[in-house]
Amino acid sequence: MTVSNVINKRSSKVSADTVTKIEKAIEELGYVPDYSARSLVSKKSKMIGVIIPQTETHKQFLLENPFYSEIVSGIESKLREKNYYMMLTGVDKDSNYLDVLINWNLDAAIILGIYQEGFYEQLKKINIPVLLIDSYINDGFFYNLGIDDLYGGYIATKYLIEKGHQDIAIITGHLKKEGVAEKRFLGYKKALDEAGIPFNINYVYADSVSYECGITAGQKIIEECQAVTAVFATADLIAAGAIASFHAADIKVPDDISIIGFDNLSISKMTYPLLTTVDQKIFEKGMKAANILMDTLKSSNSKIEKSVILDIEIIERNSVKNMKSKR
Repeated sequence: MTVSNVINKRSSKVSADTVTKIEKAIEELGYVPDYSARSLVSKKSKMIGVIIPQTETHKQFLLENPFYSEIVSGIESKLREKNYYMMLTGVDKDSNYLDVLINWNLDAAIILGIYQEGFYEQLKKINIPVLLIDSYINDGFFYNLGIDDLYGGYIATKYLIEKGHQDIAIITGHLKKEGVAEKRFLGYKKALDEAGIPFNINYVYADSVSYECGITAGQKIIEECQAVTAVFATADLIAAGAIASFHAADIKVPDDISIIGFDNLSISKMTYPLLTTVDQKIFEKGMKAANILMDTLKSSNSKIEKSVILDIEIIERNSVKNMKSKR
């Protein structure tokens, strides 16, 4: 029992001398705990699953998007601090999430960006805490963590309008109903409507959340919409691609065209010029997700918030020109 207490960090009632002797013996014997056996006894695996649906067409998308890298890093760092382990996987469009959750013997799971269709009702049969990130499913069954994406799209577009821009294009991912991209798009339309600026469908470029999408859309804006003076890119990765296409065409940012992104990824501090963007503190978002699950596993307290909306703000850098200052 004494040895078990020391191994499991419950050594408050064990003398310092005894702890030292046991730790020395562990080192000399090369003892490693059998976590599989331990999980069978305790019925706890200390494993948290993180599942990222592969919503884009290409299969290598899991960590190609730096958004996922940052949020997963935040989750993992907090779980490690709490002596938990993370299992990470992508799930293809037609795959069954339930197989992953059941086979892994998880204590809890985090799922990013899912929609209320098909498997969702089946997911409710899993008897572990589940946290959804960036999912507009609000039936109160699972824990939810996200931001107000509609408001984010609104403040990004309003920022451009306040700088004197009226011909504002938007480059976005697929506009799927009740998805993050659609919410940001609706925020864009709301800001235009509030300012009395007519919505122009020709200024909408919807494809995928990728650098390549930004390049292609940027080229189309150059060729088809020469009146456009500003672009709202619903992800920094898209914005970086658009900036690259503008540079290639010798169109200067922000002198000739302005652009604002969304996320405040590390890439936004590497573009030229540095990218003005909507900050959603992604690393901290990941840590918050892990903390919510840790709280649910420690306590069955019904006062733990089921839905948490995090604050966002605009980070001003150098990619937006103030048109009013020139008048």
